[in-house]
Amino acid sequence: MSGHDAHVLTREEVLTGIDRPSSALLKTISLVLAGIGLLVFVIGLFLNPDRVWQALLINWLYFTSISSAGVMFVAVQRITTARWSRPIIRFLEGYVAFLPVAFVLLLLILFVGRHHIFWWSNHIPEIREKRVYLNPPFFLTRVVLTFLIIASLSLWYVYTSVRLDVGILSEAGANWARGLRERMRRGFRDERRELHSTHSLQGKLAVFLGFAFVFGWIVLSWDLSMSLDPHFQSTMYGWWFFMGGWVTALASWTLIVMAWRRYLARYDLIQEKHFHDLGKLCFAFTAFWGYLTFGQYLVIWYGNMGEETHWMRLRLIEGWRIPTLITVALMFVLPFFGLLSRAAKVFLPTMVFFATSTIIGLWMHRYLEVYPSIYGVVKDIPLGIWELGVALGLLGIWSYCYLAFMDAFPRVRVLLMTSPYRDEVQVPVNPRTMEPLPAHE
Repeated sequence: MSGHDAHVLTREEVLTGIDRPSSALLKTISLVLAGIGLLVFVIGLFLNPDRVWQALLINWLYFTSISSAGVMFVAVQRITTARWSRPIIRFLEGYVAFLPVAFVLLLLILFVGRHHIFWWSNHIPEIREKRVYLNPPFFLTRVVLTFLIIASLSLWYVYTSVRLDVGILSEAGANWARGLRERMRRGFRDERRELHSTHSLQGKLAVFLGFAFVFGWIVLSWDLSMSLDPHFQSTMYGWWFFMGGWVTALASWTLIVMAWRRYLARYDLIQEKHFHDLGKLCFAFTAFWGYLTFGQYLVIWYGNMGEETHWMRLRLIEGWRIPTLITVALMFVLPFFGLLSRAAKVFLPTMVFFATSTIIGLWMHRYLEVYPSIYGVVKDIPLGIWELGVALGLLGIWSYCYLAFMDAFPRVRVLLMTSPYRDEVQVPVNPRTMEPLPAHE
């Protein structure tokens, strides 16, 4: 997926049109959706507080896992020193803008709404080990610190990436971020030295973020999702959880790249090969998600232990059966078989269809992680205005945060695309002496 273009765009060519302000209509729609979600949530606090807090948890898990996975994929591009994604990776870095809001929402869920969501917050667990693990002070400290580490490393990483472009470009962007851009430029040295020092720092940050992302989301999935069932436990649950966010981050990124390509009219910058690469990534991680899903199901089925099988059985009986089958179709069957061919990846309507299938499928996935564990066997599933209203609200908040980020900073990695030193990062150097490092370092 890497390689040199026949024609390397100049800095002026790259910058042409990329600073077009994002759509005012989209921002307005985002605010309207956020307002609708807030209104539904406030009304629900009086009419059905349990449901609105549970709906908030579902949607928090959905939007936050996607945003965090998006930033983690950005860091993976540094770990692999990828070049193919340079024209489009900033569109994924914008996902980080939601994480500070997610941290505030997490505090609300934990300190205000937990008695409406978590069974163990209302009575002491019967199992001794769970009494220790789910002890409120230990639980709250663990969850808050875990997410704070993930969010802080994510913000730090994207900050270093954006700073490279802010440092070499003249002042442009949203007024609210003017002071931040000025602080970014302070101490900015010559282009080559900044490129190598940032590349070196990002190499360390990317590795730490990788460990924090994997271990952190395993812990968060146990605490905020799996713990809702008093007896179920699975060592594969955390991997299954964050890989759902990972593949959906790629699917949503694909749609966003398409939208920016059309909005900015930069068909020379964002080309068919990028959609082919994105399609291959979506296909590959759809297959991996399917592998984890079947692997977890097979072990539980074969082991036939009551404390495990009841979790799967509950989601395959009564009112939960049809939503579960729909989720499997949306998350795996459609995108896996649909994206087998190259044509489906580069023909944009089919790529839109299969990416949208994954995006909707993960929302159903998060819903089925949480609600069956809370409500048990039901004929009519609790899915209505509270869940959908809160979902629209968080979609509005997420979209507004994303658009604000994209308006505040350069929309592409200008320096890494146009600098005469851009390919030097393939051979690391000491950022102080600018001498190549020995291979073992």
